Amino acid sequence: MKRTLLALACLATLAMGARATAANPIVVLKTSEGTIKIELFEDKAPITVKNFLKYVEDKHYDGTTFHRVIPDFMIQGGGYQKGFNTARTYQDVKAKEKKTREPIKNESTNGLSNKKYTVAMARTSRPDSATAQFFINVKDNDFLDRAKARDGVGYCVFGRVIEGTEVVDKIKNVRTKVLIEDEIENVPVEEVVIESARIEKQ
Repeated sequence: MKRTLLALACLATLAMGARATAANPIVVLKTSEGTIKIELFEDKAPITVKNFLKYVEDKHYDGTTFHRVIPDFMIQGGGYQKGFNTARTYQDVKAKEKKTREPIKNESTNGLSNKKYTVAMARTSRPDSATAQFFINVKDNDFLDRAKARDGVGYCVFGRVIEGTEVVDKIKNVRTKVLIEDEIENVPVEEVVIESARIEKQ
């Protein structure tokens, strides 16, 4: 009887865990290379997730590109419109940059690690400077975690890819080029476009 009750309790706990995961927001990125589904960890990074979802709702990411691709590191996108990879000058680059809202607080203290296929916010050297740009880790990059980061702050993980890892792998292997010598590198030769980003209805 005790074993039966214990088994039922374990099943109930697993079911609760499944419901909690299922309750997390999911964003669908339709890209020129295929579809990527991202689960957002609202409980671990509430400020970051709210910010990301607002950009999705505003259709900010539609028509942007994965503008920085490093095959043994990550793929980064969400900040520049199509045509970025043809820029010749910094003026051209600025013309393709999308306007953003105010930066948000860095939630890198949430205990989540920059493991393969997790999604994190891109930022400048200032800890609390993230706006719209994000990146998908294509390998375990725990040196970006707060505990191991050189700056003692790190990068906030706020989601993970739950479908479309093969698309992420396809993107990480695209050919890249130097856009502006010694300044802007790792730019896809053929643009990888985020055609749309939508919240999946559950």
